[in-house]
Amino acid sequence: MPDSPEYPPEANENFEGFLPADDEHISREKRKARELRQSQWWKNELGKGVCHWCGRRFRPSELTMDHIIPIIRGGFTRKGNVVPCCKECNSKKQYLLPSEWREYMERQKQASPPKEP
Repeated sequence: MPDSPEYPPEANENFEGFLPADDEHISREKRKARELRQSQWWKNELGKGVCHWCGRRFRPSELTMDHIIPIIRGGFTRKGNVVPCCKECNSKKQYLLPSEWREYMERQKQASPPKEP
């Protein structure tokens, strides 16, 4: 587990089950992400104003770049692996794979009491 401010201390137990990508891969992909954020393609994606994970609408300035397969899990910064995401979903998703994210969201639904009409 890398020891840096990017990974909260309580995340240590969350990294069980996989080895994080090496520092070189992480640095390279973060550099690519900074470059991709400047592209017209990414600006168009943000302009749609929709979070990939929750489907809610946001102003482009309220959306972040999320890697579907997280960099820490070996994902790459490519058009097919990055999506606009609201800050709330991005913070909750962290390093999860899409299947793990769906499981997490399902548990959240089951844990929350039904809303009254």
